[in-house]
Amino acid sequence: MTNEFNEQDVAPKKRSRRNGEVEKKETSRRIRWVQIRLIPIWLRIVLILALLAGAAIGGVMIGYGLLGGGEASDALKWSTWQHILDIIEGKE
Repeated sequence: MTNEFNEQDVAPKKRSRRNGEVEKKETSRRIRWVQIRLIPIWLRIVLILALLAGAAIGGVMIGYGLLGGGEASDALKWSTWQHILDIIEGKE
């Protein structure tokens, strides 16, 4: 997954008959394998953060709308969160 070189030895074996004997000829060549990143690391991090934020917002809307019995769009209003924070702090 990096841009490092992986080198493999490739040695095909060729056989030829000379005077009734089998002779093995080995040729060796190096194959260089380079993997190029299609998505840069900084873009991966941004995508992961965006997906996490989307999942959190979706979870809050589903939890408030379906499980809580309210309207899903109300979960994104500041007044709803202020009411929740007041309940946590014991102001109500």
